[in-house]
Amino acid sequence: VKEGQLIGKSTGFVSANVFSSVSGTVTGFMILPTAPGGTCNHVVIANDEKYDKVTLPALNNPSPEEIVHRIQEAGIVGMGGATFPTHVKLSPKTHVDTLIINAAECEPYLTCDYRVMLDRTEEFVKGVKILSSCLGVARTVIGIEENKMEAYEKLRAFDGFELILLEKKYPQGGEKQLIYACCGRVVPAKALPMDVGVVVQNVATALAVYEAVEKGKPLYERVVTVSGKGVAEPKNLLVKTGTLFEEALDFCGGISEDTQKLIAGGPMMGTSLYDASGVFTKTDSGLLALTGEEANVSQPSNCISCGACARACPMNLMPMYIDFYALAGDFKTSEKYGTNHCIECGCCANVCPAKRPLVQSIRLAKAKLREKAK
Repeated sequence: VKEGQLIGKSTGFVSANVFSSVSGTVTGFMILPTAPGGTCNHVVIANDEKYDKVTLPALNNPSPEEIVHRIQEAGIVGMGGATFPTHVKLSPKTHVDTLIINAAECEPYLTCDYRVMLDRTEEFVKGVKILSSCLGVARTVIGIEENKMEAYEKLRAFDGFELILLEKKYPQGGEKQLIYACCGRVVPAKALPMDVGVVVQNVATALAVYEAVEKGKPLYERVVTVSGKGVAEPKNLLVKTGTLFEEALDFCGGISEDTQKLIAGGPMMGTSLYDASGVFTKTDSGLLALTGEEANVSQPSNCISCGACARACPMNLMPMYIDFYALAGDFKTSEKYGTNHCIECGCCANVCPAKRPLVQSIRLAKAKLREKAK
């Protein structure tokens, strides 16, 4: 196979193609554990170190339909963490008048989107304009937090979109929170952004769209942040899909002996890792090595009914009750307290004085409710 060659064909509308990130020889297939839990089929490729590339056919003045097809063909998904196929978002069933580019990047430590906006500004802007023309929206907005002023100033030199400077506040990058901050529109419970006339896309996704449409490059690499006080030399890296976590950590000088926790993603919404044997996927925006000073390693205790989690919840849910009923196996009752409306931002677990893993309980409840719905 060659770099950029299709090795996994999507068989459904809400799924995405997978491409080889190196050139070499397919030596087999393996079922390996994934960061969020569970297992997944992996294609094993012996890298020949030549990196011979293939690209998709060039597009000449593509129509919106051709752009959507190219994005689907290139296997592009939402790279902010949701992994939702981008071509599905660009095929709304209702009228959409606003495109919002999520440049908030509100998670601590993560700066990969910031680096994209600084180092590949023109390409990012071209991707934004491709998305805008594809949707045919009247308004395009880039929502960027006020701690990214250098990128904000660089983007002011371009036209075709509106820049909105957002308060530095977590979870400002949450889809529903971002839509309200940029447009003043409220996405109702069980509704989608398109139901209020909005489509939200991520910075890295916009860059990937530009590369697919303008260069014929499928999605098989992305910028990630490798950070934390446990990392000797924190960096933002352009990493190929399938790269081992341990190789990225070694490239950054390795990790210190007092590293207490490895996290794929950010500290609030990321997933704790058992070890560094996992691999980067399309949606891994970061890899963190946190020391005891940064990470909570204490054992959880019983809930003290303080209500701190409910006060911190941006969705106005009651995480303590969802946690209680999820652990009791009563997932139906947990749903009454908003299980399916949780955005898994981690605010509840972060403020809990009992150090309860509330998000894990909510994820469990969600999974069990999905199983029963099938």
